[in-house]
Amino acid sequence: MKNVMIVIGTRPEAIKMAPVYHELRSRSTLRTTLVVTAQHREMLDQVLNALSLVPDADLDIMKNRQTINNIISAVLEKMPAVFESFKPDVLLVHGDTATTLASSLAAFHAGITVAHVEAGLRSWDKAAPFPEEVHRQMVDDIADIYFAPTTLSRANLLKEGKPEAAIHITGNTAIDALKLTVREDYSSPDLDWAAGSRLILLTAHRRENQGAPMLSVFRAIRRIIDDFPDVKAIYPVHLNPVVREAANAVFGSGNERVRLIEPLDVIDFHNFLKRSYMTLTDSGGIQEEAPSLNVPVLVARDVTERPEGISAGTLKLVGTDEENVYNAIAELLTNNELREKMAKAPNPYGDGLASKRIADILEAL
Repeated sequence: MKNVMIVIGTRPEAIKMAPVYHELRSRSTLRTTLVVTAQHREMLDQVLNALSLVPDADLDIMKNRQTINNIISAVLEKMPAVFESFKPDVLLVHGDTATTLASSLAAFHAGITVAHVEAGLRSWDKAAPFPEEVHRQMVDDIADIYFAPTTLSRANLLKEGKPEAAIHITGNTAIDALKLTVREDYSSPDLDWAAGSRLILLTAHRRENQGAPMLSVFRAIRRIIDDFPDVKAIYPVHLNPVVREAANAVFGSGNERVRLIEPLDVIDFHNFLKRSYMTLTDSGGIQEEAPSLNVPVLVARDVTERPEGISAGTLKLVGTDEENVYNAIAELLTNNELREKMAKAPNPYGDGLASKRIADILEAL
């Protein structure tokens, strides 16, 4: 029996690996273990509980105001003992987090095969997103098996000289996860508050956007709220203290049509997203999820490692300049034809079967 170990540390990793975990656990030919580093403790635990993820080991590394180096060094120090206990044949990692990089490197040192879910994403800019762009390139240099979500990500890997036989196009597991979360009968007091409005769901947290860029984005949202009486905004504020200070500085008082709320668990968030008129985000995963829910995506970044959405028409890069962000939102609010075109464009990121494909490939190895 092949032993497969999944390692996750953050909320996005947990969301995207949940359908993979459940699919692998259903296969009698595979023994699957789940290790969490708890790089983000509270936000990770929300997803573990919501999506029935049961860790076999918990490194519990999170520290107050931790640095990337803290995370990487702690994971490198603790993973060898986990490998010794569970003896995995394959380490399955996701994306571009510090947890993913450090656990992949530890597995390489231990002679364990590394399989990378969401391999091949590239912005080709080391500073954006920071530090994720460098992390994912390093993980792909370490990995032995590549689960690429799209033909473009496969092409990126081939361009870098990765072996063609090791690359498998699977689609993105973020689309699979929506099957576990979206509900027709969902309700929430916050959505009741937004009923009858055109709701903008805002997320913002990226390191490169913190400070002046984030304040600029928030000011654009505030102006939109002032200028369009039928618009409301909900912002589940990231737990990072720097992000919270910026949100409170712009939205903290004086506007009844912007609601700052605590971070949502994955079930709540996906159902809020489904019921939104549009989303403004600097997240990566939302660029993949929203198109499956027919929600236009404005991306508050200058580059994206998911350009398939731009080509397909499901998302638009708007940067962080206040005027550009304001104008892009206003255009979707005043041009219904454009909004409908974005909302109904086919999702280029997958069909909801990525987890099955990944499990089939691991079984066949």
